[in-house]
Amino acid sequence: MKKINYIIFAICILAATGCSKSFLDKNPQAELIVPQLTTQEGVEATLTGAYGLLNGNTNGTWGNYGAAPSQWLLGEVTSDNAHKGSENGDQPNMNLLERHSPTSTNDNLENLWNRCFEGIQRCNNTLQILALVQATGKKFPDARANEIIAEARMLRAHYNFLLVRAFKNVPLITEATTEPAVDNMKDIYPAIVDDLKFAVANLTPASPKGQKGRVNQIAAKAYLGKVYLYQKNYLGALPLFDDVIASRPGIESIPYANNFDVNTEDGPEAIFAVQHSVGTDGSGGDNGNVGDMLNFPYNGSLPISCCGFFQPSIDLANSFKVNANGLPYLDGSYIINPYVSDRGLDSAGKANYQVDKSIPFDPRIDYTLGRRGVPFLDWGDMAGDEWIRDFSNGGPFIAMKNVIKKKDISGNTGPGNTNISGLNVNIIRLADVYLMAAECEIEVGSVPKALILVNRVRDRASKLPPIKIGATDAAAYKVSPYLSFPDQTYARNAVRFERRLELSLEGHRFYDLVRWGIVKQRLNDYFSFEGGFFNYLQGIVMEDRDAYFPIPQTQIDRSKGILKQNPGY
Repeated sequence: MKKINYIIFAICILAATGCSKSFLDKNPQAELIVPQLTTQEGVEATLTGAYGLLNGNTNGTWGNYGAAPSQWLLGEVTSDNAHKGSENGDQPNMNLLERHSPTSTNDNLENLWNRCFEGIQRCNNTLQILALVQATGKKFPDARANEIIAEARMLRAHYNFLLVRAFKNVPLITEATTEPAVDNMKDIYPAIVDDLKFAVANLTPASPKGQKGRVNQIAAKAYLGKVYLYQKNYLGALPLFDDVIASRPGIESIPYANNFDVNTEDGPEAIFAVQHSVGTDGSGGDNGNVGDMLNFPYNGSLPISCCGFFQPSIDLANSFKVNANGLPYLDGSYIINPYVSDRGLDSAGKANYQVDKSIPFDPRIDYTLGRRGVPFLDWGDMAGDEWIRDFSNGGPFIAMKNVIKKKDISGNTGPGNTNISGLNVNIIRLADVYLMAAECEIEVGSVPKALILVNRVRDRASKLPPIKIGATDAAAYKVSPYLSFPDQTYARNAVRFERRLELSLEGHRFYDLVRWGIVKQRLNDYFSFEGGFFNYLQGIVMEDRDAYFPIPQTQIDRSKGILKQNPGY
């Protein structure tokens, strides 16, 4: 079974949700109550509901952008990789996030908070109902019971991790929590680690019930390693990453583009992927990739046209430049004489625009973003302004990794909503693991091992088929291995830059900059450069508070002051 069909249940548990005592007097209409769910089938259904929140959606399709599993808004638009795009007046709260001036009433932050805690509650419900079932005569075999606990706890760890890296100070809610509100000034990372350790110990490399969408031991090891990396526990993370790498074919043998293709997703590179499905819910695509539904080119004649959001930055496009040795410009000099496609040309210049095919680029640029005159998947040559909602607001480039091919639209998009696709989103993929392992090797002093890992990722990139304009390559593509890492500082910069090239527009960038401790420096440099092209980015100066987002004010109000706001907001 390729996909898990996501089912949403209305479940009320007195201890966990604070339902009134009168709830026990009669059965609510159109809801499943705990006695009805205290069966093996009920437990499996609540667990399926916990998986269902991975796509950031409870019902409907619009409005799930902050909770998108791709984290395009909070992980990329807030970084140096992307603009919100679209028009200035559309989704103004996103503008505030891009400029790092959000308020505690920003609906996108509320969206992430609510969806993650709904996911946590569903995990807790699963654990509570399982305990009730195991106390009956119709309990699960111990092996499956432990497996269910492991699945639920890993999913809970994921939702908690999304919260803690965005907000830092979040309350810990478990299946044993009875308080109506919980203090958010305690570190929840130990609880995340405990959940993931349990998952590693009680899952196997095979996916539970034979369903690819379910978490397994390999995914748990990768996730635990990632959490250790955020905690700077490099020695703890390394053996976990090594196990994950050993469990899969070499990265060089796995086609890069398979990660972003509905026909080849769930391949050997997918470690933990959110399973999206269309046509399974009887409506317009609730189970699909609703979080990315705004992030398509904008022209009514295109295969998919909605809504012009999520445009790669000029800085990102230029970061794919390589020097004569086929290596990136680690010193930041890639912004000298920047490549801007057709931006700034007058109407005559745009009418006569020709792609400069002589620019030395890493080929991953044309598998990551669309640029004028270069073939965009199987849609034809990207037409520049004609495909962009407001080029003065978002720039000359469009995102690609979330877009499906024209030939795949039929059967892989929501009925009546072609901008909702069934394309999965990778939370962790194998190249990510290679580069996280390389980071750890550098920090523990094993620089030569890091060199090998980085070069294996680069070797795969060097094998990408060149994108051609007619019979000619669209750029002077070149990717070469590093001959050496002269010292730890050089190695650290090389790995960090490689993460940007390999994983750009996949939701990692802002969080990487924060955990590396360089977010202020990097984004201040970015705003200085990118502000030269976009007036709305001029004069922005990052503050210490900007490494994290404000706690939603509605949550502070509901807690009657138990929740505390993050400093600076």
